[in-house]
Amino acid sequence: MTIKEIAQLAQVSSAAVSRYLNGGYVSEEKKERIREAIEKTGYHPSAQARILRTKKARLIGVVAPKLSSESIARVTDGIGEVLAEKQFQMLLTVTNNRSEKELEYMRLFENYPVDGIILIGTVISKKHEKFFEQSKVPIVVLGQYTDKANCVYHDDYGAAKDLAGRIAGKEKKKIAYIGVTRDDRAVGQEREDGFRAGLLEAGIVLPEELYGLSEFSVESGYRQAKAILEKNSDIDIISCATDTIAAGAMEALKECKKERREKVKVTGFGDNQFLKAVSEGITTVHFYYKTSGIKAAEMLLDIIEEGHQVPIRMKLGYQIMEH
Repeated sequence: MTIKEIAQLAQVSSAAVSRYLNGGYVSEEKKERIREAIEKTGYHPSAQARILRTKKARLIGVVAPKLSSESIARVTDGIGEVLAEKQFQMLLTVTNNRSEKELEYMRLFENYPVDGIILIGTVISKKHEKFFEQSKVPIVVLGQYTDKANCVYHDDYGAAKDLAGRIAGKEKKKIAYIGVTRDDRAVGQEREDGFRAGLLEAGIVLPEELYGLSEFSVESGYRQAKAILEKNSDIDIISCATDTIAAGAMEALKECKKERREKVKVTGFGDNQFLKAVSEGITTVHFYYKTSGIKAAEMLLDIIEEGHQVPIRMKLGYQIMEH
């Protein structure tokens, strides 16, 4: 089956079929006829021939830290939505939060015929920055700010500062914070620094005994919250760097007496829908994760089509969800 035969079956020109297969403009009426003809015949265009003809593979490599995260699922939904609309395909790899795997997969993609790479970033090391500068294919970093590559990131600092100011209120409260490694600029540095700044504006200094360092898991959040609760009987709020950690803190609170469970509030970041389903909800920060995926994919495709010498950086907003 050839493009010419598909065109005859769909009663359109060969040029229209070619534009359709390469993501170019085709009217909705013709697009539907071509789609039906392709489905009826089971036609699959040759990837090798397409690459030789267009110099594009219509493949985008996506490097994700994990798939079990609700936020990552929203991000990849956004990416996939744009790529499908533009008739690109996604090659998804998962690193299990291992930064060395990110580099390994990006090198693999660079040598594979992909047109661009989206890195859903965790830790941006010097090795990452060197790769960004030397890469032969366009890259967009998603979720982390970097001055070495195109990026789409969230206002983690502003969100954390805003959240801290709201929960501190007018009364002096005893507030704990459970963060993550500062190697993660967005979640580890920006959120913690913003949170501390928000508390300072309210006249509160975060003491060492009210600070915990967690991994990105419910179990680790539980252990850190339990340790803080055991050492501090008069705590009012436990604020967590992610909703996953917050879920662990809520598990730790369940083991406390009813009076204490009702007194201590937990806050997080991420607006996790599962957490809403299994609890009455917590005060949390909603980041526009799906939008970030959409914007990152659109940015990358624009760069592939038009080319940009100067890195593009886009910061997205947030919303405090109070419960």
